[in-house]
Amino acid sequence: MQEKLSEIQFSSLFKGAKIGIEKESQRVNLDGELAKTAHPNIFGNRTFHPTIQTDFSETQVEIITPVTTSAEEVMSYLAGLHEVVRRSLPEGEMLWPLSMPPVLPQDEKDIQIAKLDNPKDVAYREHLAKVYGKRKQMVSGIHYNFEFDPILVKRLFADQSEISDYREFRTELYLKVARNYLRYRWLITYLMGAAPQSERGYFSDCGKNAPDMPVRSIRNSNFGYTNDESVFVSYRSIKDYAESIQRLVANGAISEEKEFYSAVRLRGGKTVAEIAEKGVGYIEIRNIDNNPFAPYGITEEQVELLHYFLMYMLWLDNEDCDADELLHKGEALNNQVALENPLTQTSQKAEGLELLAGWLGMAKAIGANETVLTAIEKYQSLMAKPEETLAGQMLTHYNSGLTQCDMAVELGNTYQAQAWEKSYQLAGFDDMELSTQMMIFDSFQKGINVEILDRRDQFLKLSYQDHIEYVKNANMTSLDNYVVPLMMENKTVTKKVLAEAGFSVPGGKEYGDVESANADYGYFVDRGIVVKPKSTNYGLGISIFKDGASEAAYQEAVELAFREDSDILVEDFIEGTEYRFFVIDGQTEAITLRIPANVKGDGTATIRELVAEKNKNPLRGQQYRAPLQKIQTGDLEALMLKEQGYDFDTVLAQDEIVYLRENSNVSTGGDSIDLTEEMPQCYKDIAAQAVVALGAEVSGIDLIIPDINVPADKNDYQAYGIIEANFNPAMHMHAFPFEGPGERLSTIVLDLLFPELKK
Repeated sequence: MQEKLSEIQFSSLFKGAKIGIEKESQRVNLDGELAKTAHPNIFGNRTFHPTIQTDFSETQVEIITPVTTSAEEVMSYLAGLHEVVRRSLPEGEMLWPLSMPPVLPQDEKDIQIAKLDNPKDVAYREHLAKVYGKRKQMVSGIHYNFEFDPILVKRLFADQSEISDYREFRTELYLKVARNYLRYRWLITYLMGAAPQSERGYFSDCGKNAPDMPVRSIRNSNFGYTNDESVFVSYRSIKDYAESIQRLVANGAISEEKEFYSAVRLRGGKTVAEIAEKGVGYIEIRNIDNNPFAPYGITEEQVELLHYFLMYMLWLDNEDCDADELLHKGEALNNQVALENPLTQTSQKAEGLELLAGWLGMAKAIGANETVLTAIEKYQSLMAKPEETLAGQMLTHYNSGLTQCDMAVELGNTYQAQAWEKSYQLAGFDDMELSTQMMIFDSFQKGINVEILDRRDQFLKLSYQDHIEYVKNANMTSLDNYVVPLMMENKTVTKKVLAEAGFSVPGGKEYGDVESANADYGYFVDRGIVVKPKSTNYGLGISIFKDGASEAAYQEAVELAFREDSDILVEDFIEGTEYRFFVIDGQTEAITLRIPANVKGDGTATIRELVAEKNKNPLRGQQYRAPLQKIQTGDLEALMLKEQGYDFDTVLAQDEIVYLRENSNVSTGGDSIDLTEEMPQCYKDIAAQAVVALGAEVSGIDLIIPDINVPADKNDYQAYGIIEANFNPAMHMHAFPFEGPGERLSTIVLDLLFPELKK
C-alpha cells in the first residue's frame, strides 16, 4: 500500500480529502457563568437549521460546517459561522472557549436540556441525563468528519484484485484507518489534548473519584463522557461492527445506536444496518478537544495535520495482533496518556517518536508541502517539550497566577470583541465583496446553506431544504429577467425606456469615437454637462461640469470616458442633489445621500496629505471590502482639482472643503448618509415606479432632486431627474453608512428569494 500511495498517479489524490467539522461550545455570560437564556430566536428553528444548532443542553451551541475539500475552506466556514453566532448572542454573552464546562449549578435540575420540537429528541436527552448525569453532557469538543478523495479509492480498487466488490473495498480502507486510529489516538490526545482541569460542579454526583488533576485531557479519559466499560464494539469487519451495536441496543446496554460513543464512528447511512449494506462512506473522529488559544476552537494547522494523520493511518502496516486486542490496547494507552500530568514527558515517548518519524516519512514520500512537513517536525519536538503541547501551555498559564476560569473568561471576551471589531466584514470570507459578505452572514443566520461557486466572481449557491437559488454580487438573482441587467447596463436604453414611460431623464447625445464627440463641443459650450461611459458602473470615467467645460477639459473628459467603454454619453447636467434609491420588489427600501470625495483643509497640509490622512479611517478600504472606499489621486481627480484652480500640492485653508470628484459614488471615495426615513414618500414612489417600468426586481436608481421638500409625481419634470439605474447596486453602503442608522437590505433579498423562511 505504501509503495502504491507514493506513486505520482495516487499521491496527489491521496493528499485530497473531504472535511467537515462540528464544534460545540457553551454559552456563558461575560464573567464565565453558564447562560440562563434560551437559544437565540434569531437562528430560527434549530431542528431545521443546517449549521447552528444545540447539542445536549439549551446553552450548548453546535456549529456545523458544510463538507469542504481543504483545511483552508473548512476554516473559512468555521470562522464565518463563529462570527455569526457571536454577533447574534444576547448582549452580555459569549462562547466558553474550553472543552470542560464552566462552573455548573449545584443542583443538576438547573442544567436545562435543549428545548427541541421533536419529543423523541427530548426523550433521548432525558435518557442520557438519567444514565450518565447532566454534568458529563456539558463537555464540548470537535468532531472531525473525513472522507478520502473518491477518485483515489476508485483507482486503488481498480489497481488490485483481492476484493471484487467496490463497496467492500472502500469499507475495508476505512476500517483499517479506524482500527489504527483507535490504536494510536493517544498521540492526538498528547498533542491536542486541552482539558487539564474541571471547574466546580463537574464531578459532583459522578459516581467516581475525581482524577488527580491536572491531566492532559479529562474529556478523553475514562472521566469524560464515555460509555460504560462493558460497552465494546468490534471493528474487525463491518458485519461485526453493525452486529455489536445492534446487540448492545437489544440488550439495553445503550438505548439507541447513536449512544455508542467511540472516538471513531463509521458513517455512510442512517443506521448501522444501512452502513453495513451500502458500505462505509466516511469516518467521524470525535476525540478532539477545543483549542482555547484558537478563536474557532481549532486552527487550520490542526485541521491539516489531522488530515495527514488519518492518511498515515491508512499508510501504516497493520499491527500483528487481533483487531479487537488492538482496540483494547489503544483504549488503555489513550486513558493512560490522557491522565498524565501535562508538564511531564509521556510514558509513550518512544512509540510517539517512532510514529512521528513514520508520519513525516509518509509526508515526504507523497510530496507534502513545506508547511505540512514543518508542522509535523514541530510535533516531533513536542515529544521532548510537553510544556508546549496545548495542555502544557494551559497549565503554564495557570501556574503564572491565572485560574482556568480567569483564562477562559479573558480569551472568551477577546474572541467576542474581535468578532465585532469589523462588524461589516465576515471572517473567513473577508476577501470577498462586502455586499456578498453580508449575504453570506444573513444566510448563515437564517439557516440557508451557502456554497461558494466562484469566490472571485462573488457567485453563490443558496439552498434551503430542496429550494435552490443562485446569486451573484448579493443582488443579481433569478428574480430578474436576463434582459433587465442588460437594459440597465446600457444607459441609452435605460433612458429611452424611462422616457417612454413618462419619467424625467436628462437630454444628451451618444458617441462611438473620440473625433465625433470632440467635434460636437460647440453644441455643449456654456452648458452644464456630464460626460460618462455608456455601459459601466461604479462611477468610473464620469466627469461633471456644472457650469460648462473649457474645450481642453471637455476633450480630456471624453478621453477618460472612452478608456472605460467603446461608447460614451454627453448629457445635460441636472441641478440638484443626487440620491441613491434602492428598490426591491416594487418598494423603496433604502435611500442614501452620497457626498463626492472631499477633504477639509487644516491650513498646513496639502490636498495629497489630507487625502492620505482621511484614507486612514478603518471604514475605508479597497475593492469593496469596506463600507467606504479610499479616495483616489488619479487623472480624473487631478482634472477636477485643475478646474477649481488647485492641484495635489495645494495647501488648503483651515476648514476649506475641496471636492476631488463631481460624481458622488461611494465607490470612488464618496461619503454616504442614510436618508431613508427623511425622504418624502412621493420620491420613494417615483423611484419604485421607475424600477418597475424597467422590469427589475432589484435595482439601485439615482435621482437628482433640487428640493425634497417640494412634493412631486413622475410627471413633474422640473422636480427631479433620473440619471441612472444600476443592475448591480452595492448594498453595503446602505447597511454601513458614513452617517445614519443604515438599512440591512440583504435580509430583504433573502426573504424575497426564500419566502418560506418567513413562516
